[in-house]
Amino acid sequence: MNEDENFESLIINLQKKIDSEEEKIYSKKVIKEYRNPSNFGFIKNPDASGMIKGSCGDTMRIDLKIKDEKILKAFFWTDGCGASIACGSIITKMITGKKLQDANNFTNEDVLKALNGLPIEHHHCSTLVIQTLQKAINNYIENKK
Repeated sequence: MNEDENFESLIINLQKKIDSEEEKIYSKKVIKEYRNPSNFGFIKNPDASGMIKGSCGDTMRIDLKIKDEKILKAFFWTDGCGASIACGSIITKMITGKKLQDANNFTNEDVLKALNGLPIEHHHCSTLVIQTLQKAINNYIENKK
């Protein structure tokens, strides 16, 4: 093997070890959501937006496009860990197509259930995403007044 082949083999083996460790900690659903998140980014000219910096230091933002009190589009952005990314991804899928009132009733337990759980040290990520969603909805309601 030449140096390039050795290096490539090292990288492949390292990635396998990382994958194996993640699979011991996170559910398949969490891994899927954070490796390939849905609706990651921003909405240009959103009808509603909320952003919160959590106690852990992660920032979460949720943008919404709304028509007739129904969420047509939901996007999220975070500078946080894989669990925060998974929570943002799953909540945008959960709320798209829902009435604002119904979306506002989701809880962090709903997020945890949808992800097939998170390690206890990452439960705050589900709370952060729900608080951010509620802030976006409340901002929308306040701006309508």
